[in-house]
Amino acid sequence: MTPIKTEQAPAAIGPYSQAIATDGFLFLSGQIPLDPATGELVSGDIRLETQRVLDNLQAVLAAGGATFADVVKTTIYLTNLGDFAAVNEVYAKAFVAAPPARATVQVAALPRGARVEIDAIARRR
Repeated sequence: MTPIKTEQAPAAIGPYSQAIATDGFLFLSGQIPLDPATGELVSGDIRLETQRVLDNLQAVLAAGGATFADVVKTTIYLTNLGDFAAVNEVYAKAFVAAPPARATVQVAALPRGARVEIDAIARRR
């Protein structure tokens, strides 16, 4: 197992890796809408928050030698399923070629008061 780390995405806010590479796959930890430059939570509009999450995931994927085209599974965590359509709108733009398998669940709370978190599994090139 090889930990993957990039400064282009927020540092882990707990005892975990941004991603782990093993057996030809990348297992990406969940990303919330933290701006890696400031460490501050992007908030106010769920579309902007979702885009920040996807930008963070893209940075971790790149550090592990992968792209969104290599993602085989994601899980989206929302504090309000009422945001589902808006999140889908932004998410669909990242996964144009071949949308991965996915689960979306509503949760009671996310770290730092975030409203959206996404994790992913990708094949490694």
